[in-house]
Amino acid sequence: MSDLFKKAISLGLGLTVVSKEKVEKIVDDLVKRGELAPAESKALVNRLVERGEEEQSQIKSYIYEQVQRVLSDLDVPKESDVASLEQRIATLEKKVVELEGSRQE
Repeated sequence: MSDLFKKAISLGLGLTVVSKEKVEKIVDDLVKRGELAPAESKALVNRLVERGEEEQSQIKSYIYEQVQRVLSDLDVPKESDVASLEQRIATLEKKVVELEGSRQE
């Protein structure tokens, strides 16, 4: 079975971008060619789909980490930093208005 798994991957499936329907079609072709027993086809489809989901999750994690690294390297402020600064600005604007009001009296 692991040999079939390797064959499926070597067929260029790129499991991260292949839909379940495409995996099923490829596995059905393996069954038709006699390279896989019909009873094993569902298990292989499930394994390939599961593997694709795992790879997709790994790729998402890797991309997220790389984006975070780049943002950090570029000193891009985090959303929480911006929110904190916005709050401080609002407080300072309020104080300025209060001070201007007390000067006019």
